[in-house]
Amino acid sequence: MLLNAVIEKDEHGYFAFVPSLQGCVSQGESYEEALANIKEAIELYLETLEADELAHLSNTNFVIVPIEVALNA
Repeated sequence: MLLNAVIEKDEHGYFAFVPSLQGCVSQGESYEEALANIKEAIELYLETLEADELAHLSNTNFVIVPIEVALNA
């Protein structure tokens, strides 16, 4: 299963979340640690789902796209 994760850097390290899995979040001191941690969080999250929830998730297309907007300053 292919899922999208968002990893953001701030002054405390890296924060990761999966938009299609509500509440599936993790963090790490480095990008690599955050990536490994969110992968583990995803695996644990998926273990809690019922078969019909997994089937629905497998049939859902979710894409993250950059959108440029103009700022009126």
